[in-house]
Amino acid sequence: MSSPTASPDTRLVAEVRTEFGKGGARRTRRAGKIPAVLYGHGTEPRHLSLPAREFARAIKAGPNTVLTLQLEGGDELALAKSVVRHPIKDYYEHIDLLLVRRGEKVTVDVPVVVVGDAVPGALVLTDLNTLSVEADALNLPEQIEVSVAGVEIGSQIAAGSITLPAGATLVTDAEALVVAVQAAPTAEQLDAQTEQAEAEAGVERDAPQTPES
Repeated sequence: MSSPTASPDTRLVAEVRTEFGKGGARRTRRAGKIPAVLYGHGTEPRHLSLPAREFARAIKAGPNTVLTLQLEGGDELALAKSVVRHPIKDYYEHIDLLLVRRGEKVTVDVPVVVVGDAVPGALVLTDLNTLSVEADALNLPEQIEVSVAGVEIGSQIAAGSITLPAGATLVTDAEALVVAVQAAPTAEQLDAQTEQAEAEAGVERDAPQTPES
């Protein structure tokens, strides 16, 4: 069986981890690598480490990039199903990798991108930022475009009415609201909302100054 082909940017040398626990994870990260676990297809989870810099470069194409892991026993294809980053220091803490096979279908969350301009005076609100779809593991969509070009105020776009990329099947509830178009608030309405928020927060506005006689 031939090895999977992939872009050089998505090929990562994966090393087997022998140290576990918080101390082992810290040492792995200090070495410029990310602790990871590879699972799926009924196999025993494999504890690995991935090069941090190369991983960051590989997933720039999108969160559903298929990675080719170079292991001692041969190459494996994997999806990063869970990527944990430190909330303050912004480094990768841990990655869960899902083993995939050529030709199989997987379910992934794909980012929604709203394009176009609705009618003048409209405010476009995005209710769902991603749609869950099933697609071929080696042909996953990077994004799903939702056009609001010329859409009238009061319109709503549900998941089931969105045209998906070829080969993708919707998993999200077809009736789920994705985008709503409503009338943009007037300046007076915005001012009234601000006053109400300040009143609820107990903030008093300064009384208008009167000129001295």
